[in-house]
Amino acid sequence: MTVKEVYGKSPRWGKDAFIAENAVLTGDVTIGDDCSVWYGAVLRGDSGSIVLGDRVNVQDGAVIHSTAGRSSVKIGNDVTIGHNAIVHGAEIGDNVLVGMGAVVLDNAVVPEGTLIAAGAVVLENSVLEPGIYAGVPAKKVKDGSAQMTALLHGSAEEYVKTKENYR
Repeated sequence: MTVKEVYGKSPRWGKDAFIAENAVLTGDVTIGDDCSVWYGAVLRGDSGSIVLGDRVNVQDGAVIHSTAGRSSVKIGNDVTIGHNAIVHGAEIGDNVLVGMGAVVLDNAVVPEGTLIAAGAVVLENSVLEPGIYAGVPAKKVKDGSAQMTALLHGSAEEYVKTKENYR
């Protein structure tokens, strides 16, 4: 893994985290317990802080960044950031799945129990309600439910188990 101090700030991570050998963490990045950052993922905390809760998995090729002076990234607990997804200066609640190749832009707010479909684009300053969002720009296609929140939580739980094979 590449871990780099930027502007006097160094990445930190909690207990039992897995950071892949070619993941990149720079600057003001804080990662909670039982998280995983997979191959080729980049968490670049040079423009704003990046804070991940517990049991977050950032899958292969994902990028997390923000815009200097305008945004930072806050990701809740039990979140899945899919392969090649981009979270740029957004707030992501607990039990959320950001699908493969999805993009969530500056100052967007994605609440607990929400699924952002693969390839969807959540526009800057969007404030979503719980549910499933798809398309470009992302539109709500289904309401959220307790069952869906449980499924999203389960996705994060699976990655907690999977990362143990790599630590």
